[in-house]
Amino acid sequence: MKKYRSYSILKFILNPIFRLWYNPKIKNSHNIPKDGSIVIAGNHKHLYDQCLAIIATKRQIRYMAKKEYFDGKMAFFFKAVGCIPVNRKEKDPSAVSAALEVLNSDGALGIFPEGTRNKTDEFLLPFKFGAVSMAQKTNAYIVPFGLTGDYKFRSKNLMINFGKPFKVDNMTLEEANDKLYNEVKVLMEENLKTD
Repeated sequence: MKKYRSYSILKFILNPIFRLWYNPKIKNSHNIPKDGSIVIAGNHKHLYDQCLAIIATKRQIRYMAKKEYFDGKMAFFFKAVGCIPVNRKEKDPSAVSAALEVLNSDGALGIFPEGTRNKTDEFLLPFKFGAVSMAQKTNAYIVPFGLTGDYKFRSKNLMINFGKPFKVDNMTLEEANDKLYNEVKVLMEENLKTD
């Protein structure tokens, strides 16, 4: 799998700054396999959500991100860390192909199955099938996570919690998607009990 040198450099610089500023709590990061193909999937509430997963592991995570991010002020960052641009307005075979290539190369792929940031009053939006579908096609483990809290200076409640990895195996995509959804929901609820 292609390694992004700039990913390591930016992570080295930004990791301590991010931790100092936002004071995130990272729970059960030992559930992230150290090697092999994995899909890291969880809820999405803020632009910086991917940073929480990135600082939780030594692995390089290639995140799927809407293509509009590649046209804005932060475009350099998304390109530098190897994010995969996704056209959310129509089927995007090039994005899917790039994501599958990451997994077929024993890499780590980051996905937000809600498909967009949750700006509603709903606890968790319905999940799209991309995460479980790509995990099934590549026999990758899915690592669920739930994140809660606020991105404020020295936050007292910002938390990401990783669940145990699982494979789609003999489940249908609907069953696997329901399992992923329910595990993310439980992880979020656990956070709220301990923050």
